Amino acid sequence: MKNLKLKSARALKDMSQEDLALAVGVSRQTINAIEKGDYNPTINLCIAICRALGVTLNDLFWEDVSA
Repeated sequence: MKNLKLKSARALKDMSQEDLALAVGVSRQTINAIEKGDYNPTINLCIAICRALGVTLNDLFWEDVSA
């Protein structure tokens, strides 16, 4: 499943995939794969991404399951 929340949060911070990748110590391709839903990041990477974007884990990585 695509992570549109990550893409949106990154855009709100005016960060490119490359900017975020440099901030958290991974490749741009890794950020792209996370956004496309092709890669599940480790919890440590999730935390680093959230810190870089100033959001919480719930904001980016928890699905809203209320129906």
